[in-house]
Amino acid sequence: MEKITSRRNPVLVHVKKLSSNRSYRLSHNEFVCDGAKILSEALSSGVEVKYVLAEHPYVHEIPDTVKVLLLGNGMLSSISALKNPHDLLFVCEIPDASPGDLSAGTYILLDNVQDPGNLGTIIRTADALSIDGVLLYGDCADVYNPKTIRASMGAVFRQRVFSVDVNVLRKLHKLRIVGTSADNTAKCISNLDLRDSLIILGNEGQGISKGLLNLCEDMATIPISQKSESLNVATAASIIMWEAKGKNKTSTGKHRVSR
Repeated sequence: MEKITSRRNPVLVHVKKLSSNRSYRLSHNEFVCDGAKILSEALSSGVEVKYVLAEHPYVHEIPDTVKVLLLGNGMLSSISALKNPHDLLFVCEIPDASPGDLSAGTYILLDNVQDPGNLGTIIRTADALSIDGVLLYGDCADVYNPKTIRASMGAVFRQRVFSVDVNVLRKLHKLRIVGTSADNTAKCISNLDLRDSLIILGNEGQGISKGLLNLCEDMATIPISQKSESLNVATAASIIMWEAKGKNKTSTGKHRVSR
């Protein structure tokens, strides 16, 4: 176990930049996560973990290929982008991500959803409900932002997430594209068959962009009280994914309870 005592150590400088700078993450093909639970999720998912940084000896089993770096007091918070980092940080390699075959299944597309907490929550729910993919369009939050990773609770290591442009969407002849709207003239989400569909959720403030609206074959809405103006995008996505996938699934085993 290597000990680091200087805040100017090149590894700490590198990790701090990875934590705070999206373009730096992409240029180095690495990202930072925090917490022992998410580390366990990363290792069990087969993600390449390069090294772990902690202020106390890490006693859990990790592969010999993963270097463990012991930091002095206060160093962890100085390099983390999170206000209250957990007991450790670790660095992973960004996996290859491509849309692959989008000929069948249930997909969610996020149009300029910019809050990393919302994105992480949506990824977590998509993983729990076996959604076939989460597509990102436009200026979405970074999947590898530490806030997104934390909100996903490790689901980002399992759930298919990838960026697409309008040219990819125009080729999705086997998927029905369904937009979502707060307009009560849209169809109730419960009345739509959403198998083999791509369901679009718009930006938190602006809704679905015009270019994507033109691709929609149907518009869906979630009926809510007239006293309420709208739903948070992560909440709306959870309801829509349940309607699209969750409610149609049957099982005879025990159900896991969210916590």
